[in-house]
Amino acid sequence: MPFASFRLVALAGAALCGAGTAFSLAQPHAPFPPKRPALLASQSPPLTANDAAVEALLKKLTLEEKIKMVHANSAFASGGIERLSIPELMTSDGPHGVRPEQGRNWKPVDNPHNASTYLPTNNALAATWNRELGYAYGAVLGREANFRGKDVILGPGINIIRAPLNGRNFEYLSEDPYLVAQMAVGYIRGVQDQGVSACVKHYAANNQEIHRNDIDVNMSERALREIYLPGFRAAVQQGGAYALMGSYNKFRGQYATENAYLVNDILKGEWGFKGVVMSDWGSVHNTQDALRNGTDLEMGTDLNMVYKSTAQTVEGFKPEFTPALYDQFFLAAPALAAIKKDPQLLPLLDDKVRRILRLMYATNMLGPVKRQPGAHNTAAHQATALKVAEEGIVLLKNDGLLPLKKTVKTVAVIGANATRENAGGGGSAQLRAKYEVTPLQGLKYELGSTATITYAAGYKIAKGQQADPALISEAVAAAKAAEVVVFVGGSFHGYDYTKWGDNAYDAEAVDKPDLHLPFGQDELVRAVLAANPNTVVVLLGGGPIDVSAWAAQTRAIVEAWYPGMEGGNALAHILFGDVNPSGKLPLTFPVKLEDSPVTKLGEYPSTPGNPLKQTYKDDIYVGYRYFDTYKVAPQFAFGHGLSYTTFKYNGLTVTPGKRSATVQLTVTNTGPVAGAEVVQVYVHDEKASVKRPEKELKGFQKVFLQPGASKALTLVLDAEAFQYYSEARKQWVLEPGRFEVLVGSSSRDIRLTGSVVL
Repeated sequence: MPFASFRLVALAGAALCGAGTAFSLAQPHAPFPPKRPALLASQSPPLTANDAAVEALLKKLTLEEKIKMVHANSAFASGGIERLSIPELMTSDGPHGVRPEQGRNWKPVDNPHNASTYLPTNNALAATWNRELGYAYGAVLGREANFRGKDVILGPGINIIRAPLNGRNFEYLSEDPYLVAQMAVGYIRGVQDQGVSACVKHYAANNQEIHRNDIDVNMSERALREIYLPGFRAAVQQGGAYALMGSYNKFRGQYATENAYLVNDILKGEWGFKGVVMSDWGSVHNTQDALRNGTDLEMGTDLNMVYKSTAQTVEGFKPEFTPALYDQFFLAAPALAAIKKDPQLLPLLDDKVRRILRLMYATNMLGPVKRQPGAHNTAAHQATALKVAEEGIVLLKNDGLLPLKKTVKTVAVIGANATRENAGGGGSAQLRAKYEVTPLQGLKYELGSTATITYAAGYKIAKGQQADPALISEAVAAAKAAEVVVFVGGSFHGYDYTKWGDNAYDAEAVDKPDLHLPFGQDELVRAVLAANPNTVVVLLGGGPIDVSAWAAQTRAIVEAWYPGMEGGNALAHILFGDVNPSGKLPLTFPVKLEDSPVTKLGEYPSTPGNPLKQTYKDDIYVGYRYFDTYKVAPQFAFGHGLSYTTFKYNGLTVTPGKRSATVQLTVTNTGPVAGAEVVQVYVHDEKASVKRPEKELKGFQKVFLQPGASKALTLVLDAEAFQYYSEARKQWVLEPGRFEVLVGSSSRDIRLTGSVVL
């Protein structure tokens, strides 16, 4: 797409979604997107709204027809019943775009609508700390899935970011369960308000890709309840999710997708979930367990059967799929035989079909109301992609170098990631973007003909590649000849995005080998910094990177994640001050891998001597809970993110209520430009009968302010903000006593402290 076209897209999107940029240095504008009047009460219909119709239809189904509905009949669909006008259930991967068509037999289909909106990855969304953007993000996915004829989009991914090396962290939101819950609820409602079901994944304790298919995870009940389940509970009870996907791993000896405790007791029992529990593709292992333990819909098992029986690799799948394969699913012919042998299993099957029918009515697949048309890759969708990227990019360090001056005449852009498109990588998160603005392109669009921009790759993205002296020499020469340098490095999804299984670093089915920059980038960065100290280091990737080799020497560091189709434009807007950065880290950057709790306390990737077992010995001390409690200095703290302006916090009051507290304060923009601040509220239990983290995030609000402007904020902390899970009593407990309320700009930058006695 030519330069002018990109500019028109951005301007058109801004006009559709609100004038300009929410924290533009040049002009004020209303928050984006416009607030829905009832964001806490979704417009999506409750799953039980059509239960009378569901029961009437259920009675008309034969046993064989019911069985047909609870397992896949092709790559991404499950069986419909033509006799009763029950359609197939069509699914598609997310979680940050609608995946290209795979075809019923997994052969790619050349569909003109495969090119979809490529949103920034989920960790970038979380870095916005903007609930309204969570809704806007989900709405884009819902409209595009609807347009493509999908009934379920497989997202959001909300597993806790526990292990820094987890290859799939880019699909997830945060290390903190409260932030996960807050961002996931908006995403889910955004999707489902478009008449499409979200499918929250992966339930539960799927926190690594190494041995994901067979590792047996064990953890304390308290860690399960306080860290790993709150996001899923919020997705069900607040987000109203219609579907949820089980994970591959075992949990306490039983596969998670067919786990009696996780699914029957907690999800469907305690939380009252009325929707569909779908397997991940190949995560069902036993007919009786799936029947009895809450698995409602079995997907993808044929893939395991095919490659195991033919000794094929993932890349070597044969396309000869037949209906007979799907009849061999655990919930197909074997389940039919089991129910015929033991009719007492029939109510379990009825419950599965009932849940699927509920989802179909809720998404207007069934019933008198027809689903409204979707939309595909509109200017408004592209504007949302731009907005999320702009608000999600995090300014980690700035020694006065940023924002860059537009009067600059020579800029050297260095780094292979500056020209690399990333939409096509990552495994099942792969997308085909309608276009993707790379960092180099974004900088060229930003400066046009007013400056000379040179480019040097500096390193190669290739297997086994180390630092290349010739490429480093070329980069150093470019750096010396320029006024400023923008180094774009970091991580990547894989080597060849045309091959699904050619994954590396930030991708499905693999974990990173370490936290170091690959391909000798540390050596390259040091050489470039020596050649030109006016160097901005921009990192792309799915999580923390060890920057200790050069962080002290650089003047500016920017975390850009995988910023989507408009990422290059968003980055340029940040670097040159069109947009004031407001992203905050949704996870902690350790100085080195050995400082992370999963390495220091936990068992990762498995129990020593037993690669198929793992105990989460880090327990409740995940992320900043560990760093703050154990007094370990991070490289960049949870919640950290700098701005081009400054903010003053004052006037804190904490008023007790009945098992609650109301926090009030005023925030003032004391700097020269408009900006946005994320006010974070943490709670510390001064004296508890059990060990508790030093502090826990329990509230936040993003506030947009013009220079000199102030805003009074009120945040209510309910009982959950002060509770812990008692293993002895098997319930949540609010222990009477004094609690500190800590308000700040990050977990390590506390500006105001109050207290409350409950």
